[in-house]
Amino acid sequence: MDAPAYDGPQTRPDDERSGRRFDGRRLAALIRKESLQAIRDPSTILIAFVMPVVLLFLFAYAVSLDVREVRIGVVLESDTAAAQSLAAAFAGTRYLKMTPARDRREVADQLVSGKLRGFVVIPQDFERRLASPGSQPLVQVITDGSQPNTANFVANYAQGVVQTWGAGRAGSAPVPAISLDPRFWFNAELESRRALVPGAIAIVMTIIGTMLTALVVAREWERGTMEAILSTPASVMEILIGKLAPYFTMGMIATLASAALATFAFDVPLRGSLLALMTLSAVFLIPALGQGLLISVVTRNQFLASQVALFSGFLPSFLLSGFLFEIDAMPLPIQLITYLIPARYFVSSLQTVFLAGDVWSVFLPNLGAMAAIGAVFFAIAKHKTSKNLEA
Repeated sequence: MDAPAYDGPQTRPDDERSGRRFDGRRLAALIRKESLQAIRDPSTILIAFVMPVVLLFLFAYAVSLDVREVRIGVVLESDTAAAQSLAAAFAGTRYLKMTPARDRREVADQLVSGKLRGFVVIPQDFERRLASPGSQPLVQVITDGSQPNTANFVANYAQGVVQTWGAGRAGSAPVPAISLDPRFWFNAELESRRALVPGAIAIVMTIIGTMLTALVVAREWERGTMEAILSTPASVMEILIGKLAPYFTMGMIATLASAALATFAFDVPLRGSLLALMTLSAVFLIPALGQGLLISVVTRNQFLASQVALFSGFLPSFLLSGFLFEIDAMPLPIQLITYLIPARYFVSSLQTVFLAGDVWSVFLPNLGAMAAIGAVFFAIAKHKTSKNLEA
């Protein structure tokens, strides 16, 4: 009687799937491999640690929403003491940088060339207009309308200087029944840097999380090393965590470095706790890394991944997060789109933790929104990666 042919060791389905079970040692090996690869890649170090410093310096010093020392001309056509006193009032403010002139034609060409943002004309009959208030305007203000915000500032501030000068000249003006004493919370100095630098940290984290992850993982798809990793016994979850853990660590280190730079170099106060800052950053990295991973899985090409990351990650975070432009001033359809941008919630939270403190009534809804968006990105990326494993 012939013996049955030997078909090899018989395995049960559970044994066949055991290689796909979560294994801490495999995960540690994947994290170590990815960490070494990131450390040895100069472009990764450049994006993760050098670019944040450059961007923070640019946003702190090159980008400013403060209007100070606006160049204007003051045409003094009258030689009276009152006219010279008003001209001195324009010269004495730190918000305007005055260029004196005797004829408006001297400053008109400078306004056209952009050297001046406007000019004020104190007319020859200034004393007569001053003696009969309400008959004619005291001065004429001409501004450059090609920059509407600056033009409005010049016009309004020039009117304010004239009114303040007139009130001081009157001396015995009646005390108003209601006195307004403005107070500015959270940024009493009204320095735009203190609002821009926290928002810039969100842009930095977007670059590290989305663009860096998309480029690095897409590079592995191009080289074929990603297919080799997918063919190992490691599970999909191990592969995803192993790929993203080093970049999560880089993002947290970049957050600490950026916060230290903002506090000690740019004089931005950190009124909240470091724990709140790191918690917000850690949760924000979930959608940022998830979006970068999803882009790399879908594109599998570095050039295409960089373009998609730019248009779907960096630009929306820069334009639609409230970093530079007020969301409430946007059209309603664009306002609705901003709810899908993770940086919208991160920028608001960073400005709160830096300027106001630990306001968890603000943090908790933002943390929930960022975590939900990140969960969607990771679910889609895992689904796409699972299909690749079965192929």
